[in-house]
Amino acid sequence: MADVHLTLHRLRADELRAEAARAVPREPIRTRLGWTLVGLGLYLVRRPAGHGTTRARLA
Repeated sequence: MADVHLTLHRLRADELRAEAARAVPREPIRTRLGWTLVGLGLYLVRRPAGHGTTRARLA
């Protein structure tokens, strides 16, 4: 019975590996995300000091 389980596990692992090989490469996604984060960082650096900050008012 353990041999059947092991065989099924190997078959499923082979299917998953084949599916992963057909998947979209990760590098373009990582590159796009990286440049998006760089752009966001530059946007935040260029904002004037105090822009968008709120101070609590004491009544």
